[in-house]
Amino acid sequence: MRAPQHGFNLIELMISIVVLGVLIALGAPGFSEWLQNQQIRAAAEATLNGLQVARSEAVARNANVSFQFVSDLTASCATAPLGSGGFLTSISWVVSAGNPAGACDKKIGDTPPGPVIQSRSGAEGTPNAVVTTVPAGTTTVTYTPLGATTSNLDGSLPMKSMTLSNVILSAGTSRPLQIVINPGGSTRMCDPLAVASDTRACPAP
Repeated sequence: MRAPQHGFNLIELMISIVVLGVLIALGAPGFSEWLQNQQIRAAAEATLNGLQVARSEAVARNANVSFQFVSDLTASCATAPLGSGGFLTSISWVVSAGNPAGACDKKIGDTPPGPVIQSRSGAEGTPNAVVTTVPAGTTTVTYTPLGATTSNLDGSLPMKSMTLSNVILSAGTSRPLQIVINPGGSTRMCDPLAVASDTRACPAP
């Protein structure tokens, strides 16, 4: 004789759904904050990669190469303007040999060749991430064939550091990240909220 098979009855199923709903409701805010902070990290890592590409390309090409935040990646692009919140209005960037203004869609391998070596749209998984640069409002850092930083094509000073944050998160829930660019050209990503004794802490300004 076969043993009877037991399953969930309707009441047990409804209780399980209610419990699951409560757990999801409790965890949703924390999960949302985690996702937004992941946008900060993704933007910081992509930006750090772009800076490293610009430096290595300058050495490989034996010519000055720039990393620049731009308004977009179209033929009408310009340098990213400074918004009212103190951060650049765009974190899209290009690595270029020459001035990319008005030609962010033209790659160096095109015919005829354009100035852009590599580019990234800020909308690629990081739509809420923003960047604040030092000196304030600067958008560009230029590397020499020796890998060091130098004045930009327009004579402006290169970026010294940038802090990536998120416009959705409050100060208490945001985990910003900072990228420091040394005059010798080396870069470092650090945590501006970490205490000085922490290895992740940023150097004193």
